Amino acid sequence: MADGLMWALADLGDTELTMDTTWPRPVPARWVDGTGAGVRVCLLDSGVEPGHPLVGPLDGAFVVTIGEEGRPHLARDPIGDTAGHGTACAGIIRSLAPDCSLVSVRVLGAGFSGRADALVTGLRWAVEEGFDIINLSLSTTRADYADELRQLADTACFRRTLLVAAAHNRRVESFPWRFSSVLSVGSHGLPDPHRILYNPRPPVEFFARGVGVRTAWLGGAVRDCSGNSYAAANLTGLCAQLLGRYPGLTPFQVRTFLHLMAENVRHRRTSAGPAGRP
Repeated sequence: MADGLMWALADLGDTELTMDTTWPRPVPARWVDGTGAGVRVCLLDSGVEPGHPLVGPLDGAFVVTIGEEGRPHLARDPIGDTAGHGTACAGIIRSLAPDCSLVSVRVLGAGFSGRADALVTGLRWAVEEGFDIINLSLSTTRADYADELRQLADTACFRRTLLVAAAHNRRVESFPWRFSSVLSVGSHGLPDPHRILYNPRPPVEFFARGVGVRTAWLGGAVRDCSGNSYAAANLTGLCAQLLGRYPGLTPFQVRTFLHLMAENVRHRRTSAGPAGRP
């Protein structure tokens, strides 16, 4: 801790601690009916095909390229998607939150491969831009980048940016989905995109629709896709619905809301508390 820096409250007055919130009271018994209007989403992936009818317009498209000095940097993306994966994820997000603002950052190549430093560069830019949600339907097995990614994930959380990341489809150690500050997602085979399941045994936190999902693909086509990548995109779309309906929710509040809405979480009535309050 730096000299003179203390994490303690010097004043317990209402002015310092009072904050406004649009937290729903009571929590709706069914899923929110929102379109994601006003919510800014960044998709770090293989890019997005421009003009795909199931995706619609983008509010920006960027690519992380490697300069002559061997260092990654961000530039405008004149190509779009060379693999299809990012277009598929974008289609899923837009199917649930059609009015959200969507920005693409291409960090993967045609072979679904990419560099860990490119992922870090794209994520750092997205965090600094202050997006409401960053979708990461990808991960890296490079443990030497874990600390840097964890710091970025923590920074995003403190700045009220929600990171939604797909768990690896195989039992391998990868990042950043394993970090506690990241909303990690695995897939289930239920057809309803609004049905989510909470996992009481992390590090995977939630399961969302990710099997046989019909979504956008290259060339204006559609394809049935399966995997945790698409489950993460599904949950990103639901979070955009939620933030569009209740703007200003923190990542902690979003997670709490998702937990309360999970189909496998049973709510028990409690006896009346002090002053007759439940």
